[in-house]
Amino acid sequence: MDKQILRCYLVAGTQDCRHLPEYKQSPQYALLTRLEQALQAGITCYQFREKGAFALQDPLKIEQIARACQELCKQYQVPFIINNEVWLAQKLRADGIHVGQKDTPVSLLKQQLTQPMLIGLSANTLAQAQQHNETSYVDYYGCGPIFPTSSKADAAAAVGIEFIRNLRQQGITKPIVAIGGIKTEDVKPLREAGADGVAVISTIMQAGDITKTIQQILRS
Repeated sequence: MDKQILRCYLVAGTQDCRHLPEYKQSPQYALLTRLEQALQAGITCYQFREKGAFALQDPLKIEQIARACQELCKQYQVPFIINNEVWLAQKLRADGIHVGQKDTPVSLLKQQLTQPMLIGLSANTLAQAQQHNETSYVDYYGCGPIFPTSSKADAAAAVGIEFIRNLRQQGITKPIVAIGGIKTEDVKPLREAGADGVAVISTIMQAGDITKTIQQILRS
């Protein structure tokens, strides 16, 4: 895979748009509006993650908004990744799927997929990263949470920037995108530690100036 796609990686669903004025009109409209703004500003990858107490629950509505997000990503030639939902990733022929340690095991996932797609795996221990460092099951690691985050109710304990440095020092060679509570000022230290990019939710979704924020991430 081209690790440059991890440089500025947006993760979001309708639940991350509740603060936006457009949300009152429609959660789906709010997400699409914010996503297009982010695409115009230069994000390099987008992960559709519809999860949590405030997320859509109707599978048909989830599929419809995911498809609309995918179409936007195609317009801007940005990879479209789906979080965990294998059925949805396959149905939409997504560019990739991202799973956590408690989701479908990546060895089984590789067998289930009927078309080639990127596989991202969350890792927050050295052992988890070492397990697949030499396998073809995983294309990149999502490592964190680097800092405490309110975007995931079940987030593990924060691991800090030094976790990325330690992974590299211990021989982890796969592409790494750092995630979890990351702000623009954290991007440069994370890159210096060995991360290929950063994945963010709130930093972009709640940005006052979304273009300035994304450009800061890309320049760091």
